Amino acid sequence: MTTTTLPGGTFTMGGDLTVTRMGYGAMQLAGPHVFGPPADRDAAVAVLREAVALGITHIDTSDYYGPYFTNEIIREALHPYPDSLHIVTKVGAFRDADGGWPQALAPEQLRQAVHENLDHLGLEALDVVNLRVGGLDRPTPGSIAEPFTVLARLQQDGLIRHLGLSTVDAGQIAEAQAIAPVVCVQNFYNLAHRDDDDLAGSLAAQRIAYVPYFPLGGFSPLQSGELGSVAARLGATPMAVALAWLLQRSPNILLIPGTSSVAHLRENVAGADLALSADDLAELDRIAA
Repeated sequence: MTTTTLPGGTFTMGGDLTVTRMGYGAMQLAGPHVFGPPADRDAAVAVLREAVALGITHIDTSDYYGPYFTNEIIREALHPYPDSLHIVTKVGAFRDADGGWPQALAPEQLRQAVHENLDHLGLEALDVVNLRVGGLDRPTPGSIAEPFTVLARLQQDGLIRHLGLSTVDAGQIAEAQAIAPVVCVQNFYNLAHRDDDDLAGSLAAQRIAYVPYFPLGGFSPLQSGELGSVAARLGATPMAVALAWLLQRSPNILLIPGTSSVAHLRENVAGADLALSADDLAELDRIAA
């Protein structure tokens, strides 16, 4: 069954790019540890097509997922893309032979990454490109002016429509904004990891999207007594409660939970429609405290 009303409604980035707040993160479409091809390519294609059928208009990806396999599967499943669908990608890293994630912030590396994303996705311009500059779960101090300027020039050349940032702090966001507009920030944030509480609020005031990665905890799912208690009371799964909490946390938060299962995708979409009461929210807030 297809739904056209997703939890949280929509959010407009950059004045002209409107996406559903419930999106889909494509990282898990690659093989184990986000490396190599998926075990079942047909299943990966089916998940993407179901996401669009459910009404999702925001897919998050990167050419270094696989590498390349995830973007190639997105193209196979969805190209030519519906006008309403917006694909957000990121650059700033690559995959080495051991499956590591070294940084790739040199100008030529960034230009190559943008062109490879275009080629593998089958696009003439990328809706949003996030510059990934920090580590796995926290920002790395330092100037980001040089790599962000490279992307700003590619935007001026018409290859990128909007620019975003990933794994950055407030100072780096301000530095980037002095170069070109920033429409979204993608950082590690969830019910238990809330270092960015103030930053998410600051971005909301600027109408900038805040996109938490690892919204369900990361490589180890969120687990806590409070989360389990609220979920049991609502007759929902803990993961559904964690997604619903993010949607209610701030109107600029966009969700990109990932899965390689159609059934799990449907559970995420339906479960995030939970309405959490003030008592539920107070109990959940004790997790981070």
